[in-house]
Amino acid sequence: MLKQNLSQKLLQKLSPQQIQLMKLLQIPTAILEQRIKEELELNPALEEGDEFYDLENAEEEDYEQDSDYAGDDEDFSTPNDDVNLDDYWSQYIEDDPSSYKYKDESHQSDEEEKTMPVAIENSFSEYLEQQLGLLNIQDKRQEQLAKQILGSIDDDGYLRRDPEAIVDDLLFTQNISATPEEIQLLLKQIQRFDPPGIGARDLQECLAIQLELKLDNERLPRAHQRAIQRALVIIEDHFEEFSKKHYTRLQRDLNLSEDDLKEAIDEILKLNPKPASGYNDSGSKGAQYIVPDFILLNREGELELTLNSRNAPDLRINDQYRDMLITYKETTQGRRANKNEKEAILFIKQKIDSAKWFIDAIRQRQETMFRTMYAIMQYQQEFFQTGDERKVRPMILKDIADITGYDISTISRVANSKYVQTEFGTKRLKEFFSESMQNSEGEEVSTVEVKKILSDVIGKESKRKPLSDEKLKEILLKKGYNIARRTVAKYREQLNIPVARLRKEL
Repeated sequence: MLKQNLSQKLLQKLSPQQIQLMKLLQIPTAILEQRIKEELELNPALEEGDEFYDLENAEEEDYEQDSDYAGDDEDFSTPNDDVNLDDYWSQYIEDDPSSYKYKDESHQSDEEEKTMPVAIENSFSEYLEQQLGLLNIQDKRQEQLAKQILGSIDDDGYLRRDPEAIVDDLLFTQNISATPEEIQLLLKQIQRFDPPGIGARDLQECLAIQLELKLDNERLPRAHQRAIQRALVIIEDHFEEFSKKHYTRLQRDLNLSEDDLKEAIDEILKLNPKPASGYNDSGSKGAQYIVPDFILLNREGELELTLNSRNAPDLRINDQYRDMLITYKETTQGRRANKNEKEAILFIKQKIDSAKWFIDAIRQRQETMFRTMYAIMQYQQEFFQTGDERKVRPMILKDIADITGYDISTISRVANSKYVQTEFGTKRLKEFFSESMQNSEGEEVSTVEVKKILSDVIGKESKRKPLSDEKLKEILLKKGYNIARRTVAKYREQLNIPVARLRKEL
């Protein structure tokens, strides 16, 4: 049975402006520029300026929508449905939208406009196709077969499709009948293309191809050729023992001295496991760079924090929209606006509001980021002055939230995707947040400190006999850090350090 009743609830909802601020806050500087470009395309009332946005003197604006213009039940059916606009001019003209711009127009920027030259290069696939002339191609059909093989090579330079699958591709897409034997024959020739190792089906074949190409060089010294021949035998016949670093077994099976085995392994380690990585393919995949959001300098012991200039975009309200409002004021002076004028004013009002909200969100983003990073800088001052990771203090999101007065979720948005440039390298803010543990003296230490000591111990170990996790646990215990072996393994994995067996060297 359905019933109706009334109830009161206290709900807290985020405004569109707050949602916009949160979205802007969580994106890094590298993506902020793209987000601004999107906003410029969507909102004609927003434009790029020539000067920096004046954060300190930006006036507080009233963004409330007036009920006369925001109502959903407005009736525009009568052409002479006029309204009095006098109540709105003070908001949009006297409270000048141009205050949302930069410094005085006569101010000259010290920075010249710089453009980054872009290198235009062929794609990796095009580079391979340019080498088709090296093949002994008899007709157009064989050329199509070769191009199909080249098109099946992935970004790493490997061919991970079986000859039978390539035969099927040719039949269904190009109506060309071929045999796996033809594909194999052409593939053998393609595998001699540059870069060495291209077209291999797996890592073992890739390394073997590179060694075979090296042996073709008759100018190599005989001792060097022997080392390459031994390396080729290891890859072709003893690849599993090599990959698991069973060096003692390799010495016994191949009847090699330790020096001979070391020379052969050194030759293998010089090879490229991803042959396509040596080709600068700017045409298909752009290089990824980290753009720091903050720049932290140490000036004679005094830390100086600044925002990256890309976080202060040149944005302002379009002057044409302000001029349009002035024009409407002059043309409707002393009378009520008609339907078309009212719609035009509503459109301008919405675009100016949106532009103001966006500029204000950028300003708040800058303030939030700066206050958060400044709190982190003060909390981790000893590290930023020395660069010693053992000086990183235990710090959680709540510590910075308490200092800044922001919510923990706000601190998390800033920390997860932002970077700070220091004299010790560019660091991700998230790296400075860590749990704490007690040492043997009862002092609170950061897990970052423990990882640094663990990394140093492994770095100084004998590679002939690497330390096991149990040994590492005992060493850390002697240094005053009582942690379990499984915790040592977890920290080691977080540092991307392999197990002892895989760290072994001759």
